[in-house]
Amino acid sequence: MPWRKMKLRGATVFARCDASGELLGEGGRVEIRYKPQDGRAYAAGARNLQPASDATVFPDEHCGEAERVAAKGKGGARGSRKAGKAGSAGPPPERPHTGEALAYCDGACSGNPGPAGLGVVLRYEGVERVLSEYLGQGTNNVAELTAILRACEGAPDLDRPFRIYTDSTYSINMLTKGWKAKANRELIAQTKDVLAAFRDVRLHYVKGHAGIPLNEKADALAVAAVDARASAGWSEGSYDEGA
Repeated sequence: MPWRKMKLRGATVFARCDASGELLGEGGRVEIRYKPQDGRAYAAGARNLQPASDATVFPDEHCGEAERVAAKGKGGARGSRKAGKAGSAGPPPERPHTGEALAYCDGACSGNPGPAGLGVVLRYEGVERVLSEYLGQGTNNVAELTAILRACEGAPDLDRPFRIYTDSTYSINMLTKGWKAKANRELIAQTKDVLAAFRDVRLHYVKGHAGIPLNEKADALAVAAVDARASAGWSEGSYDEGA
């Protein structure tokens, strides 16, 4: 079956379709790939998929063989691995341990709902990647959850231990404690799917607006996106591994 380039909450994905470009799904969910050859297949709600500016329909071989990434707790080689619980010993870190990746995520909203944005600071092996993304109209919870999703999408690989820090207890409860979602169900399910693909991922709570440098930096990136009503996209630099 062919693939069509679509947009899913601002990210470009490839979705299953027929020869005419009509999406194909089961139970309202469509098979998608974030990258054609990364070996990971996900499912997304058809109503959340929007046409991309490039409407090209690609042949079946455009995306290679892939293993379905199971939702948290539903089995699979990686899907059986749960996201970690909140909390950590000692002060929140500014640098990852050797071989790890570290991310700080934050969301911002001017009014709730209102103009929303997110910020991510991602560090590994001396590389620092930052993201400032405008989400349009949304809620603070949507911004916080999407920030975690973007951090996962920006991670260097799935086998590296990954620590994610957020000041959103809502996100931690929904993603790691099995709380039943009354809203944002598609976004929560999608984020759980992506978390489940990692071999070792942990979510940690960090107190917001408490002078913690990387949390403050993520917050500033989120606020900047809301203030500018624009996304800056990922940018890459470096950090001092020994400082």
